[in-house]
Formats: sequence, C-alpha cells, structure tokens
Amino acid sequence: MNIKGIELKGLDPLWQNIDQNTKSKEDKQFSLFLKDALDRVNERQIVSDEYKRLLATGDVDNLHDVTIAAEKANISLQLTLGIRNKVLEAYREIMRMQI
Repeated sequence: MNIKGIELKGLDPLWQNIDQNTKSKEDKQFSLFLKDALDRVNERQIVSDEYKRLLATGDVDNLHDVTIAAEKANISLQLTLGIRNKVLEAYREIMRMQI
C-alpha cells in the first residue's frame, strides 16, 4: 500500500519565507532573541504609559491611539506571562522526572 504525503502547493512560497527567516534568526543566540522580545514588550509598556500621561494632561487629540497602545501593551504582557508560565511548568515537569 502506497501512501502519498500531503502537499501544500498554494503555501509553498509562504513556507519558504518562514524557512529563510528562521535560518537568519537561528544565527542569533537565544539569549539575544529573548532580550529583544522583552525589550519590545517593555517599549510597548512605556509607549502606553506615555499616552496615558498625555491623556491625563489633555494633550491627546485621538483617544483611539491611547486605547490601541494600551491594548498592544496588555496583549504583549499577557503573552509574555503565558510563555513564562509554560516554560516554568515545563521546567518543573522535567525536574519531577525520575532517572
């Protein structure tokens, strides 16, 4: 019995772009990648705080920008906390393994 593999004809260019991006990112050290990600989350928090300060002083013309910045910061932080929790859970699971 011969089983054929699943072909993704329409998605081939998409997968090739992902592979190229992954290869260039693999050259970086993991610690640099993690630091960059945390810096981006921190930057979003700072931008959100700045928008909130401007809103409190009445210097913001568009309330939508404040809301969008706050939600971006919130989503970034929630995702970071979710990843941290999963990593800690995996670490604890490994530590419970008996050899």
